[in-house]
Amino acid sequence: MKLVYPAIFSPWDDGDGYTVEVPDLPGCVTEGTTLADAILMAQDAASGWVLDELEEGRPAPAASAMADIHAGAGGLVSLVSLDMDAYAEKYGDTAVRKNCTIPAWLNTFAEAQHINFSKVLTDGLTALYQATT
Repeated sequence: MKLVYPAIFSPWDDGDGYTVEVPDLPGCVTEGTTLADAILMAQDAASGWVLDELEEGRPAPAASAMADIHAGAGGLVSLVSLDMDAYAEKYGDTAVRKNCTIPAWLNTFAEAQHINFSKVLTDGLTALYQATT
């Protein structure tokens, strides 16, 4: 799912960065030390905000028309593009179904021990991930 929201980029008083607010996502505020950094931070913050909503079963808010969003003195309004599929794949907590193959003897053993296959796989992959980061 691709989404686009207008965002307000307000320059810092010292001119060394920007505060970014996404008005359609209440409380979604971030900042960056350059305009490019602020844009990336806005994409990340907005994507996280929307992903939380989606994982709670709520729809993504509708975007306002860009003409309806007004920046303060010296600020600018720009669109922020979100790739929710890519963001959810990287950061989402929603469980996904995976099909895997194991030897029959190991399946027999695990079932006799009442082992939760999903938990074992999750624990193993989490440990591997933590060892590599």
